[in-house]
Amino acid sequence: MPGNVANVLKIAAAVVSDPEGRLLLVRKRDTAFFMQPGGKMAARETAQQALCRELQEELGLRVSEDQLIPLGRHTAPAANEPGMMLEAHLFSLVIDEPVEAAAEIAEARWLTREEAWLLPLAPLTKEYVVANRG
Repeated sequence: MPGNVANVLKIAAAVVSDPEGRLLLVRKRDTAFFMQPGGKMAARETAQQALCRELQEELGLRVSEDQLIPLGRHTAPAANEPGMMLEAHLFSLVIDEPVEAAAEIAEARWLTREEAWLLPLAPLTKEYVVANRG
């Protein structure tokens, strides 16, 4: 049934870049696709709260909500959950500090957009993050 709420994952994700304009993409353990960091929103959690929590858990980043610049809400097929759609609240975040893959993250890479195109990208990342220039 199209638009079935049971088939929609509500997530918050960050388009993280550094001062040189490189993107931070992550790959979860036991998956092939690279995507922007973030994750599912818990009940009664705002997108900003969820994203700050996820960035801390996944990358050891302590980010305040006022550092997040809203980029809108986007939908795309979920990369690692067949039949599921994402409703993603995207935010821009520029950082100049080290990150460390933690929790379910197997790999975190800083890449130019050109380098990112060489990797298997999640649909949301391909359509709304790497394809856009900022």
